[in-house]
Amino acid sequence: ALADTIPNIDITILTEKHQQQIDGFGACFNELGWLSLSKLEPSVREEIMEELFFPGVGANFTICRMPVGANDFSRDWYSYDEVDGDFTMEHFTIANDQQTLIPFIKAAQQYNPDMTFWMSPWSPPSWMKINHYYSVRSDRNQNQMSPLSDVALYEDSKEKNTQVFPQQLAVNDYFIQDPRYLQTYANYFCKFIDAYKEQGIPISMIMFQNESWSYTNYPGCAWTAEGIIRFNAEYLAPTLKKQHPEVKLYLGTINTNRYEVIDQVLSDPRMPETIEGVGFQWEGGQILPKLRAKYPQYKYVQTESECGWGSFDWKAAEHTFGLMNHYLGNGCEEYTFWNAILYDGGFSGWGWKQNALIHVDSKTGTATYTPEYYAVKHYSH
Repeated sequence: ALADTIPNIDITILTEKHQQQIDGFGACFNELGWLSLSKLEPSVREEIMEELFFPGVGANFTICRMPVGANDFSRDWYSYDEVDGDFTMEHFTIANDQQTLIPFIKAAQQYNPDMTFWMSPWSPPSWMKINHYYSVRSDRNQNQMSPLSDVALYEDSKEKNTQVFPQQLAVNDYFIQDPRYLQTYANYFCKFIDAYKEQGIPISMIMFQNESWSYTNYPGCAWTAEGIIRFNAEYLAPTLKKQHPEVKLYLGTINTNRYEVIDQVLSDPRMPETIEGVGFQWEGGQILPKLRAKYPQYKYVQTESECGWGSFDWKAAEHTFGLMNHYLGNGCEEYTFWNAILYDGGFSGWGWKQNALIHVDSKTGTATYTPEYYAVKHYSH
């Protein structure tokens, strides 16, 4: 064989050993991303959309994430039904999204009509939560768009590139654990799927919550393991199977490295009938190998690449490249980046300065593909 004649082999590719199928790559459609694109000339905007979404041209994004209501990169707090006690969802509306997210998604669909979408909320409607507030940290003395400086940081968090917000195990579920509320929230998911389907945007998969283990000053909701099992197994999964059997339910997004907590959820005997896969981001990636070894029956996906600190530099690219190696090397079949594009330093409405694959200078109307974008394209193209 040829390999026998070469003294020093750097890489050996074992083509006969199948590891996992890679279903695709994508990013999250956020409101501030659409605002960033709007600061560019139409021709530049179209070039970027083609680079990101047209098959075979650039990043080749095919599986993208959608927020259900506000996240930290929306314009402000909103949900689709803020009318207290509206258990019939009479006042449900996606009018806000018709200004930003829906045009953003439809612009991408022009370049890839076969793109698929998955969804997750950052916060339920505020009246469904025990603190009746959009965030977990509900200091009413702060302005609604509270600055990041009010948040307790990890020690040396910038150097370690770890989560900004301390992970805690919720003593209580921040979602009201009353059957009326739990069932209404399951219906809320289905109303969202219906509304977006009417817009020509089909949802293929959902996760019940973004980061149940972050105590944030932006939209969020903490859940206990018991609450996670209860909502997913007893309400969300049955409602989804009845109203939208074509939509898959995954457990996520997991951002904690507390193995015992996720093991408690996955070991519930109802889980195999409840979920089809598991999604990880941030510290959750640390327990991915161990969980995948114990629960090989599920599909595993990466749900949000780490966003950094707005440096837009080579170091951020190296970090992302390492994350892709870790998640794909440990069996993940999909990889989702966070913001594809941001402007003027990457500040969120809640004050966190983050990276993006493309950076827009609103003063000059120019867009720059960051080193991180090329690290991503190395895989996704």
